[in-house]
Amino acid sequence: MSRQGKTFVIGVGMTKFERPMSKQWDYPDMGREAGSTALADAGISYNSVQTVVASYCYGEPTCGQRAVYELGLTGIPVYNVNNNCSSGSSALLLARQLVLSGMDCTMALGFEKMERGLSQKYEDKISPVKRHMDHMVSLGADPGLIRPDLNAMTSDVVKLFAYAAQEYMKKYPALTFNDLARVALKNRVHGSQNERASLQRPTNLQNIKSRMLCYPIALGMSAPTGDGGAAAIVCSEKFVKEHNLQDKAVEILAQNMVTDLPSSFGKSYMDLSGFAMAQRAADMCYRDSGLTAKDIDVLEVHDCFSCNELFMYEALRLVPEGKALELFNTGKWVPTTEGGQVYKMGDRWVVNASGGLESKGHPIGATGLGQCAELVWQLRGEAGKRQVAGAKTALQHNYGIGGAAVVTMYQKHKPGIPNARL
Repeated sequence: MSRQGKTFVIGVGMTKFERPMSKQWDYPDMGREAGSTALADAGISYNSVQTVVASYCYGEPTCGQRAVYELGLTGIPVYNVNNNCSSGSSALLLARQLVLSGMDCTMALGFEKMERGLSQKYEDKISPVKRHMDHMVSLGADPGLIRPDLNAMTSDVVKLFAYAAQEYMKKYPALTFNDLARVALKNRVHGSQNERASLQRPTNLQNIKSRMLCYPIALGMSAPTGDGGAAAIVCSEKFVKEHNLQDKAVEILAQNMVTDLPSSFGKSYMDLSGFAMAQRAADMCYRDSGLTAKDIDVLEVHDCFSCNELFMYEALRLVPEGKALELFNTGKWVPTTEGGQVYKMGDRWVVNASGGLESKGHPIGATGLGQCAELVWQLRGEAGKRQVAGAKTALQHNYGIGGAAVVTMYQKHKPGIPNARL
């Protein structure tokens, strides 16, 4: 969506993402912590917020109201959003669109209380992803469970990305199972520096590769489900100036959502799992912002599995198709000023400095807003041990099967200097 005026993130909040059922809390607790932290970060009260867009998947109708009532009872509209794993970024997109339509200040609030795996609650209705899973089988995928300890929904999602990885490896045989494990290990090192990540303990390649789910995906290459919340305050340029928030403000330069295309149900497992959707959304963001991939410093991408991170190097135009492994192999560990380290590729890009979904965890309704929070901290220089030096422009990719891919571009606000890299 091209800019009809400017929109800014002025406050973010995020709980620690916890392993499911490991902590005694519920979604209102997550919403209260994330929302109040975002308000405190912006230095404003809940009374300044004109609308809330709440994102979650595992919950009853109007959970958004119940969560946001922990922040106050002001009578403002509260909209509830469910777009599977891209729910959080979908909430952010809608909050931004409300600002573009004339509101001054909105909140996107995401939360999730999950089980140990993905699940389907309504067996008496057609599954919204049945068409995708049926098409996966029609392309040649095994229709059965890949492991007896995985439920049908978890098994199908793992299988879809595993077959996508097999497709890629057949086309580009230089990529190996060990390479995919190396991507996961990179994210675990990043995540060990993130106090809000679910998985913070150091590990090694052997552990990452040890429990095969469906070749070439092992458990250690997968994003664990999680419990947690995240929030972002989105506002107009007028609001930034009136509240003197220029030092806090991070501009959303461009943002686009793409849902399934004809190619999603073509002959490619990769397109069925969102590659072409991400590519189109990224292209639209580059068009709208006037920037290119070479202007990006730091990225948060949807690494539900480590293979998908590699796919996104290409879909987001960092490198041409078939060159993802080559880009990854250019990476070097670079020390940060706070005593940590980040993996910089192509002497330019750091991907998933937060640890990504693989380390941070994946509480579905909060995931996209957790990505947003990380990039805001990076652009402000507030990311601690994982801070990417000189980060000025950032890109976010969040994907939900069923389906929706959302790509968002951010830049630290510089008053009077639009698109500072141009």
